[in-house]
Amino acid sequence: MSGKQYVIFELEKEKYGVGVMYIQEISEYIKCTEVPNSPGFIEGIINYRGNIVPVINLHNKFNFKPIVITENTRIVISELDGKQIGLLVDSASQVLTINDNDIEEPPDIIMGSGQKIVGGIGKTQDGIIIILDPENILSEEEKRELEQIRD
Repeated sequence: MSGKQYVIFELEKEKYGVGVMYIQEISEYIKCTEVPNSPGFIEGIINYRGNIVPVINLHNKFNFKPIVITENTRIVISELDGKQIGLLVDSASQVLTINDNDIEEPPDIIMGSGQKIVGGIGKTQDGIIIILDPENILSEEEKRELEQIRD
């Protein structure tokens, strides 16, 4: 059996995963600088190791309740289209290997708008992990909006 490694994080007490190949680092929470007229899913920007990194608030992006910043809040530094982004999450707990046989395609009903944000559903002894496809977290229009913030 072959498997892949995923960085596991929490949003609203549910577990999500992103393939480790997309993750550069997990940072403690850094207060973001708000950017005027930015899209609602953008928390702001941070200076991370000398780079200006936009931070996506996944609570806002997924229409969850507003995030409550705690000592466990993390920013997962990822790469999207060759550029760094931060994903604001409730906590990031571990790296987990999930066997390919334990990952199912997401049901059609949760795919909604056709934007394939959910890349799969991982089954583990502790429950379900929603595996996100980082390439599709943002729509093409949202990626263009993000570019305007970077420029």
